[in-house]
Amino acid sequence: MSIYSSLQAAESDDQQRLRFQVELEFVQCLANPNYLHFLAQRDFFKDPCFVNYLKYLLYWKKPEYAKFLKYPMCLYFLDLLQSEEFRRKIVTAPCCKFIDDQAILLWQHYTRRRTKNLEQQHFLHNPPRNQPNPQQNQNGTSQKMN
Repeated sequence: MSIYSSLQAAESDDQQRLRFQVELEFVQCLANPNYLHFLAQRDFFKDPCFVNYLKYLLYWKKPEYAKFLKYPMCLYFLDLLQSEEFRRKIVTAPCCKFIDDQAILLWQHYTRRRTKNLEQQHFLHNPPRNQPNPQQNQNGTSQKMN
């Protein structure tokens, strides 16, 4: 029996549920470059225990956990946080600003592209019905306009 298994067995269902919710919330916070900057400024990324915790959180990349994420961009940042170089650079304001700007541009582009694709799919599956010609009456014959 591994240490993880024994710890998991010692937790009650309520404790496991709470840990899941807390870790889910924390992992999703990693999608915010300003939050990463905040953590870096307070030297969290220099603490070996915290860095190990970030490594532990990589389990969120597994499909059975990732399906609960509302902000999947957090997984990309979680990967970046495994790099000491990234953890060192995110402490600088220009780096944080650049990443934040790029994320916003990505979301804007994705939203526009996603909306366009959804509209096209809707049109393909629901073509417009034949609209009656305003110059035709109810039985389909043409009316003369004076």
